[in-house]
Amino acid sequence: MDTLNSLGLSQQVSERRWWIFAVVCLSLLVIVMDNTILNVALPTLARALGASESQLQWFVDAYTLVFAGLLLSAGSLCDRYGRRLVLMVGLLLFAGGSLWAMLSGSADLLIAARTVMGLGAALIMPSTLAIIAAVFSGPERGRAIGAWSGIAGLGIVIGPLVGGWLLDHFAWGSIFLINLPIVFVALVGTLWLVPESRDPEQAHLDPLGTLLSIAGLTALVWGLIEAPQRGWEDRQILTALGLALLLLLAFAIWEARTHRPMLDVRLFRNPRFSVASLVMTLTTFATFGVLLLLTQYLQFVVGQTPLQAGAALMPLVPTLLLGSIVAPRLNERLGPKLPVAIGLFIVAIGAGLLAFIQQGSGYSPVALMLLITGLGLGLVAAPAATSIMDALPVARAGVGSAVNDTTRQVGGALGVAVLGSVLSTVYRDALQQHAAAILGQLPPVLRAAVRDSIGKAIVVAGQLPPPAQALLRSAAERAFIEAFDRSALVTVSVLVVGALVALLFLPARARRQARVTNAVDLTPVGSPTTMKAREEEPSHDHS
Repeated sequence: MDTLNSLGLSQQVSERRWWIFAVVCLSLLVIVMDNTILNVALPTLARALGASESQLQWFVDAYTLVFAGLLLSAGSLCDRYGRRLVLMVGLLLFAGGSLWAMLSGSADLLIAARTVMGLGAALIMPSTLAIIAAVFSGPERGRAIGAWSGIAGLGIVIGPLVGGWLLDHFAWGSIFLINLPIVFVALVGTLWLVPESRDPEQAHLDPLGTLLSIAGLTALVWGLIEAPQRGWEDRQILTALGLALLLLLAFAIWEARTHRPMLDVRLFRNPRFSVASLVMTLTTFATFGVLLLLTQYLQFVVGQTPLQAGAALMPLVPTLLLGSIVAPRLNERLGPKLPVAIGLFIVAIGAGLLAFIQQGSGYSPVALMLLITGLGLGLVAAPAATSIMDALPVARAGVGSAVNDTTRQVGGALGVAVLGSVLSTVYRDALQQHAAAILGQLPPVLRAAVRDSIGKAIVVAGQLPPPAQALLRSAAERAFIEAFDRSALVTVSVLVVGALVALLFLPARARRQARVTNAVDLTPVGSPTTMKAREEEPSHDHS
């Protein structure tokens, strides 16, 4: 049966599907870019707003915390109230938060504005992938998801570059002002092109499940964000992580028992869903963790400016896009197992190159590592995301997208927390070995600063007489390189484990496409034919 020809609206949607794709990916790009654009602006914001170290951290974390904490609930809202409506509300909130941030006269107001931006981003991200799942079908859906994944990766990389360029030419408010014209174009395009779609069977909300998911994810992400600064043994960190575990366990139990769950936890019995979710978590663990390592290496050891460091990450982009183009075709022919496993092994090889960096290595090994890693990331992201989305009926695409997005955010927070902690711990121990004599001559306050990070060590070294300055700087760089190499080896270990899990448990063949996949979402809401395809699409296959 030709579903698109049998439904007038579906035929219209099919003809403009790539325009719809462009609109939702523009929406995706602006929120992902905002995840990293602020990193290069922190010194400028510290001077302009008189922000403390804690406030600077929360300029970034307020966005991430709300973004990650609300994703699952936002995905449920997409299915309940409509993906187009939720996308538009998210864009409006994001624009309002950006305007507020641009006009903020104090650090506290900027933190509040970033919270609103995080709320908007949480509504935008799952709706974009859910709309793609509704509009595309068959092999073309995998290609669209591959391109979506590539654009998500592109946004992470170009954020620091765009932020650095704007700060070189305009006032700090420009990093928020740039969002407004992008959001305006996305809003107009959504109104003009994107059809409404929702799950007609989800007539009721799941208030308790929503509350438990928000509280559990927020506690988890807060604990991961704060752990590197406070220490993993800190009472508040242990309380937050323990509370997160209890809340998420309660969420899983409730979702398994309620008649109308927000997330059907039985899906995790399906390796296509559960293993792909784990793979996505490990991939973003490596991506965000390695970006943390590289930005510090490039600025504090190689001596690049924030703008130069942002530009130095660009070799990742062409191979990332190449991998995102190739991966869907491999997934169609071979299934997700081989593309994902090979991609993770390639990323592990790239990360392994970092373990051989020494003082004086410069930028060349980083450029080679980025080229290799970009290809691997491109091969992993699309098949993993497609596997997650294919495990659910299209009517629940919002929740499927939210799971995919949540694994990205949690994995990224976990990567920064774990690798940041490894970096700090090894750096302090190595510095004590290489600079014990100099450290013993410093006042306690300066000694604590030097031990805290290489950035502070360089600042302190600049205050010392020339012989001591050179010795302290060299010792700090040597200690950082040792910590950098150790962190790279941890990353390699995580990626190899992920690749082995993919080889053992991901499906070895491509999933047979359902004969009818999109009628549920491409029919006007309320139509009697809306659920026609639901029974024909397998939602819990274990192939």
